[in-house]
Amino acid sequence: MTNKDHYSGLHTDFKEKMTYGDYLQLDSLLSSQNRLSGHHDEMLFIIIHQVSELWMKLMIHEIKGAIHSIKHDQFQPAFKQLSRVSKTQAQIIQAWDVLSTLTPSEYSEFRDSLGQASGFQSYQHRQLEFALGKKSDHILKIYAHDQALHEDLLTDYEKPSLYDEAIYALSRAGLSIDDDLLQRDITQSHTTSSSVLKAWQKVYQNTDQYWNLYQLAEKLVDLEDRHQQWRFRHLKTVERIIGLKSGTGGSKGVHYLKAILDEYFFPELWQLRTSL
Repeated sequence: MTNKDHYSGLHTDFKEKMTYGDYLQLDSLLSSQNRLSGHHDEMLFIIIHQVSELWMKLMIHEIKGAIHSIKHDQFQPAFKQLSRVSKTQAQIIQAWDVLSTLTPSEYSEFRDSLGQASGFQSYQHRQLEFALGKKSDHILKIYAHDQALHEDLLTDYEKPSLYDEAIYALSRAGLSIDDDLLQRDITQSHTTSSSVLKAWQKVYQNTDQYWNLYQLAEKLVDLEDRHQQWRFRHLKTVERIIGLKSGTGGSKGVHYLKAILDEYFFPELWQLRTSL
């Protein structure tokens, strides 16, 4: 068989047909890596952050789908959606390994070109945190300059999080959850609740009876575990490249990243491991 035979049957006339590049809008996608400094290594910096934003877009899409599924007690679709998030998290964690090839000397050559732009300002990161349950109205001030974006973020901020819906599911299953928690202000981050802890303990002690909730809990632990891995790799990459300097957006850099390592989205699911 000749090389020509391998390509027989391939479509080659695309004057009036959609191509792969058309479908993915590659012209706009691949023309969005504009180096402000012209430095060779700025291309790495831009692409890593753009790729991470694309993965975050998928994660947000899947988490919102899981929230909808759990709200309607459709656990099997939720499990698939949350498993996809975990697989995506593995990709976004590995992105730090690529960025860590950037040395302090190389980064210093183009860092000033960023101005006050910083990953801390990523609005998709805010959407992801809101969906997982970390809420802060103070952070919304960063986006006040863009009314449409601010309104979109405010909408997400005011919606129940993934963990809120998990707690509602516990209640629907007949497990005792305090009324004040079920009616709480969902624009505030969840704080540890003894009734939620006891409910999850009962789930783990009676897995056959509460199999769907047990599976859901483990999917949530997977997400938080990998998110913490992402945070840690972020911390070490930043420390490796800029040391203890402040971030370009005014954050405290490594000091801030160390502080948030102790934050949990789903605290009771970690506490029960000690109490079981």
